[in-house]
Formats: sequence, C-alpha cells, structure tokens
Amino acid sequence: MEKNIFVTRPLLPPLEEFIPYLENIWESQHLTNAGPYHQQLEKELAEYLGVEHLCLFSNGTLALLTAFQVLGITGEVITTPYSFVATAHSLLWNGLTPVFVDTDPETFNLDADKLEQAITPATTAILPVHCYGIPCNTRKIEELADAYGLKVIYDAAHAFGVKQNGVSVLRQGDLSILSFHATKVFNTIEGGAIICHDAKMKQRIDYLKNFGFVNETTVVAAGINGKMNELQAAYGLLQLQHIDKALDDRGRLYRHYNTLLADIPGISLMSIPEDVTWNYAYYPIMVNEDFALTRDGLYELLKDNHIMARRYFYPLISSFFMYKFAESASRENLPVAHQLAEKVICLPLYPGLEESIQNKIAGLIKNSAATSPHTSPLIMAQ
Repeated sequence: MEKNIFVTRPLLPPLEEFIPYLENIWESQHLTNAGPYHQQLEKELAEYLGVEHLCLFSNGTLALLTAFQVLGITGEVITTPYSFVATAHSLLWNGLTPVFVDTDPETFNLDADKLEQAITPATTAILPVHCYGIPCNTRKIEELADAYGLKVIYDAAHAFGVKQNGVSVLRQGDLSILSFHATKVFNTIEGGAIICHDAKMKQRIDYLKNFGFVNETTVVAAGINGKMNELQAAYGLLQLQHIDKALDDRGRLYRHYNTLLADIPGISLMSIPEDVTWNYAYYPIMVNEDFALTRDGLYELLKDNHIMARRYFYPLISSFFMYKFAESASRENLPVAHQLAEKVICLPLYPGLEESIQNKIAGLIKNSAATSPHTSPLIMAQ
C-alpha cells in the first residue's frame, strides 16, 4: 500500500544518539525547571542564531502569549490575516483586539505600505509574521513603530536561522517568537522560544514562564507554566548537531523543485530576495486562473495520489467566526490576502524527501497543465 507523503516531517536524529541523553536525565532525575540540558540548549541556540538572549518555552503559542504579557500590551495590535491561527489567538487570549492589514503579493507578509492607515489611538503594537521564513519589511515597520511609539513583536515561527544582509532577523523588533514544533525546520518535538535583547528582559520572561516565581516564596507576577522540560531540551541539543546538514538537504530539494516546475503555464513560484539567507522552510506555489485546475482541484488530485499538500494559509484567520465581524476583517480590506489564500499550495519539503517523489509531484502538476481548464480533479485522478 502506497504511503502518504506530507508537506513536512520532523528531522529525526538516530535513536542511538538520543539514548545517552535519556540515560543522563534518568540518572540525574532532573526532568524540568531549567535543568542542565535546558540551560545548555538556551546557550547553544543563542550562539547558533546570533542573538543575545533566548528564553525556551514548552511551545511557541505559550511564548507568544507571554510576549504580550511581558511588554504590557493593551488595546489594538496590527497583524496579518495570512498566518496560522495561533498568531491572532494569542491576542484574544490576552484580551487584545487584532486589526488586520493586507499582505504584500511578493513576500506574502504584512504589507508595510498599508500599515500606517491602520494605526489608531488604541494601537499599541504590531505583530508581523515572517511568512514561510521570508523576512518582513522590518525597516519600514520599525520606522512606523518608532514614529508612533508602538512595540513590535515578530512571529518568527518559520524563521529559524534566517538572515538578511548577514544579520539574524531575530534581532529585529522588541521581541521575536520561534516555534520548535515537530514540523518546523528545527524542532524539540513541541517547543518555542522568545528572543530578547537584554538580560533584564530575559529575567522577566523567565519569571513569567514559571508562574511568576522569583524564589521559593516570592511571586512577582501572574505567570504561566511555559517551561520546556529536559527531554525536549535534550532532543533539541541533538537536533542542533544535525541542523546544518538538514538545511543543506532542504536547499538541494528546493532547487530541484525549481528546476522541475519552472515555466509551467499557470504556476508561479516564490522568489527569495537576494539579500536573504533562507532556511527553505516551505515550498509554496501559486495556482493561477490560467492553470488547468483550480488550486483546490490540484490539492485533491495530489491527495488522491497520496501527496498530502497543504493550503497554507486557508482559510484566512480573518475568515473564522471569532474574527470575521471586525471591520478590518472584511474581504474588501484584504484583497491580496484572499487571493493568496485561494491560490497557494505548499508542496512537501523536508530532509529525507526522495527526489523520485518530487519528480512524481512535478509530473502530476505538468500533466494537469496540459488538460482543459478546471477539469474535475476526480476525473483527472482516474
């Protein structure tokens, strides 16, 4: 029976390399609460990523929730509708009001040129997303933030290891948030981190992620339990030993897709800015009106052939019931984001993906391009 091929798969290090870490944890009986592996991973990740301070969390969503708490954000926060729902959900959980701004058609990020018109007296922060790991227009965003006295928190869930002009994008803004979910470029099974720029802020974040405890008897804030445990940290340390090869493999597979899919009528490929050192986090393509199938038709065709592509991001966050009644969520306000949500499909890209599978995927797309427009995917799959 043919197995399903998914968009992402976790980078799994050899089991025999993980066993010594497990034995050390078992012997030490230190399972959580900033144990030795936790401390080591914070240090090594900060060095690898080229940042000053990194605070580990048990997942990226808790890191997002804590970021708004530590900065004392209130009122309205400007963000993008084209992201995973955790981006906006973190605002609602903090009692904040998301204000959606349309996306840039080239980078798929929040359109910085439309940002200023969304600022009101109630605006206190901006929450951009480095979508697919492509950096936002950080210069324009932070110029506006400085002019209006706003905080900037980057959702950098996709941006592990990404650099622009040789500098980590995680050094931008007031805080940046990473996800180490199993499907990410670097993972700790579940996990995340906040990147900050000074030791005092790191200490405040560390208090908040441990219920607000300063010591055994002193609590200074209404914190949360966001701590990463020793098993996750050990897994991350082992992942870090293999990450450079994983990134090389992703780059090779990305370039192979580019060769296979170039010049197919109706299919557009994403371009990477020349000044960006990318991590090849995803492989999105756009299915345009002149392609033989609709985007959803191609999605169904691939699924019928055991290729589990993903429509990242569909539906838009602004389409869900808890957001859609806001004025900023109207379709008229977000025309580019809606176009992307209806055209983009992400193809499988992960270390261990076989080029023969890529060839199969490209063959299905090329064969579809040769059919009459919008033929039923069910007929195509026969």
